[in-house]
Amino acid sequence: MCELCTKHGDGKIWYKNAKNYANDLVSDLRRRQYVQNFLEGTIGEGMSSLGRLETIFGKKKKLPDRLVSAMVTKAKEEHFGQVVPIEDIRTIIEKAATVVRMPCACRWAADRKEKRCCYSVSYSPETWHDNLNMSYFGKASNEGFETLTGNEAIAQMESLEEEGAIHTIWTMVTPFIGAICNCTSHDCLGLRTLAMHVETLSKGEYVAQIDPELCNGCGGCESVCQFDAISRQVVSGDPIAVVNRSKCYGCGLCCSHCPQGAMRLVGNSVVDMVRNPIKSATHSI
Repeated sequence: MCELCTKHGDGKIWYKNAKNYANDLVSDLRRRQYVQNFLEGTIGEGMSSLGRLETIFGKKKKLPDRLVSAMVTKAKEEHFGQVVPIEDIRTIIEKAATVVRMPCACRWAADRKEKRCCYSVSYSPETWHDNLNMSYFGKASNEGFETLTGNEAIAQMESLEEEGAIHTIWTMVTPFIGAICNCTSHDCLGLRTLAMHVETLSKGEYVAQIDPELCNGCGGCESVCQFDAISRQVVSGDPIAVVNRSKCYGCGLCCSHCPQGAMRLVGNSVVDMVRNPIKSATHSI
């Protein structure tokens, strides 16, 4: 399990621990102040500095170690994410008291286009997003929110996955889990910083595994992988997909886009990699 599971999981995968969605975390004064400044501070300022960082990285192929350390430390304390497959998303949403869809702040900051692919999740009637400053999107304080049933939210996120979206969960001052985002490596602030080796989100609890008897080497999985974790090799004269487990983030896009059903997610422990499918590594909230 990851560092967050060790600290905040109580023996479970950390985002399946109900305490991390608890009402007392919502009412914390520091968190309320953080949420009020979240869109202009964390997202707006982060996106404005991203271009400069990408320019430095493009020239030197790395960022200064001190800068990377500071960015990661701040992210882990305030707004940290993890890749989550759709199977676990369903479990989270099915247990939620409220689910509210809202505009994606990253996409708005990048090109001022509204894409509603972020979901506020709460396990109590009180929700953290009430403190967001929606004027960031040019909206009134009560605009831009769309309350959904669990089934509606899951169906929408399944459709977003078909379009190539990666599911991630994010804290609003760790360990409180506030939102599920569905974005791409091109648009997401967290995924773009990850490409510069700044880990503002962690790998998922699973990795992809290929069934060589089903794989025909069509390349479908390789084309949708946004972590450059899949390639093709020729074995006994036939092409076959190969997963680089050190690069795999366990998003599951390769599984849902494999026409042969040759891909599956397995737990990323040594034993689970070999034997157990995703459901055996999944804990209930």
